[in-house]
Amino acid sequence: MYAPLQNDSFLRACLRLPTDHTPVWLMRQAGRYLPEYRATRAKAGSFMGLATNTDYATEVTLQPLDRYALDAAILFSDILTVPDAMGLGLSFALGEGPKFERAVRDEAAVDLLAVPDMDKLRYVFDAVTSIRKALKGRVPLIGFSGSPWTLACYMVEGAGSDDYRLVKTMLYSRPDLMHRILAINADAVALYLNTQIESGAQAVMVFDSWGGVLADGAFQEFSLAYTKRVLQQLKREHDGQRIPHIVFTKGGGLWLEEMAVLGPDVLGLDWTVNLKSARARVGDRVALQGNLDPNVLFAGPEQIRAEVTRTLESFGAPGAPRDGHVDGHIFNLGHGISQHTPPENVTALVDAVHEVSRRMRQPG
Repeated sequence: MYAPLQNDSFLRACLRLPTDHTPVWLMRQAGRYLPEYRATRAKAGSFMGLATNTDYATEVTLQPLDRYALDAAILFSDILTVPDAMGLGLSFALGEGPKFERAVRDEAAVDLLAVPDMDKLRYVFDAVTSIRKALKGRVPLIGFSGSPWTLACYMVEGAGSDDYRLVKTMLYSRPDLMHRILAINADAVALYLNTQIESGAQAVMVFDSWGGVLADGAFQEFSLAYTKRVLQQLKREHDGQRIPHIVFTKGGGLWLEEMAVLGPDVLGLDWTVNLKSARARVGDRVALQGNLDPNVLFAGPEQIRAEVTRTLESFGAPGAPRDGHVDGHIFNLGHGISQHTPPENVTALVDAVHEVSRRMRQPG
């Protein structure tokens, strides 16, 4: 059904297998910094018009791959499609973040929540299959979802937040309600990601974008426990191929050991984490993904190359295989790429990652 994979470096790095270079992809690589993306979005009329149209979603997913020598594609969608399918009414205004028409702020609203019918998300699965076919085996396709906790934040707040007051009020005053939301979210996310895998995704990523706003103790109870519930249900193989699982908690650097125990294949790191230290802490159990500060891309090509080199050298060379495994690294930003990034600077980044990482693998 699908063309053979021509570049498997990303999947190999996820599974801590040797590669001839450090693979690179970027969070939000299909996005507003690209003029071709903005043109397609204008045709679609809105973000959701883009995300729910199979042809448009396929087109924008492939745009960064046509421009840059990236080692993976990521489905063009949003982390909030699952609560939208629960009937909360997701919308995006141009230049603004997502909003829910119906926030979940009391017991009556929680009682209405249920794992949604995956047919309501058919547009996502159709896009996954379409993108996988259109890639023609160039690189692997990553599927994704928001984490149960991050989805709950948006569901309770109704939008993005600066202080997380509403969701934390519920967490501390009615933890029973928060646990009910999170359990439903976890089961929905697991089903959603498994259906993406069945539709053609070759790796899946859980974005815990707001995990780092929690206090120690609260993180373990309200975020980590439900990420674990997702991972325990995820397919590890499909059609005879291993499906890597990636977990990224922004602000989660202090909990790497606890996240590694959950059994993901890869942990994403934000730009505050020291890669050398992270490798020493968990590199024998999981591959690491990250973690250049996205704002480096506003500097010139020489500075970008220097920061890429510093990041790669911080992780270090993969080392000699042990039982067939090496310490795996996937180069990425420490968060999503800014919409104001000059597109040509991404070329400088990708080229530097490939060139420097190949040189670091040469003997002597």
